[in-house]
Amino acid sequence: MSGDEVEFDYAYLAQHALRGVVRDVLSATAELGHPPGEHHFYIEFATTAHGVQIDSSLLAQYPERMTIVLQHQFEKLEVFQDRFAVTLHFNNVPDRLVIPFDAVTQFADPSVNFALQFPVDDSVHQTPPFPTSAGDVETLDAHRHKPAAQTDDDDGPDDDGPAPGGSADVVSIDRFRKK
Repeated sequence: MSGDEVEFDYAYLAQHALRGVVRDVLSATAELGHPPGEHHFYIEFATTAHGVQIDSSLLAQYPERMTIVLQHQFEKLEVFQDRFAVTLHFNNVPDRLVIPFDAVTQFADPSVNFALQFPVDDSVHQTPPFPTSAGDVETLDAHRHKPAAQTDDDDGPDDDGPAPGGSADVVSIDRFRKK
């Protein structure tokens, strides 16, 4: 292959680099066991993207996109090169979510007014959607990295999820954008 045949796809390279920012932020959070300072993260993802593992009841409730919030009440955040996994509580039930970085459509940290939006690539979507059971997610747990500790501190309404006994709220990231 000669140099004349090579074309750089700068849009792809830029998106890949920005997804690396998300990976680095989540990796640091996993190491600490919680987001540092006032940081908290809103992560929207395509629920039917290839590799996404969520409970079928969540998929039924969020058939296209879902936003999760990582702030105080999350468990076992694990970050891999191509995906992250986290346990959140929905209706008092812990659910393990596995989300490839390619499935992330938006990432925001409202504490510093930072947001990234990623184009939706139709090629990452599966047909049919990929619901999983808890047993399917358990097989992934055998390959996990060091889990992060859950934090129990709470400083206000920007909570990332419910305390045990509550239910999770999925929030549109648009409410945190400057207009």
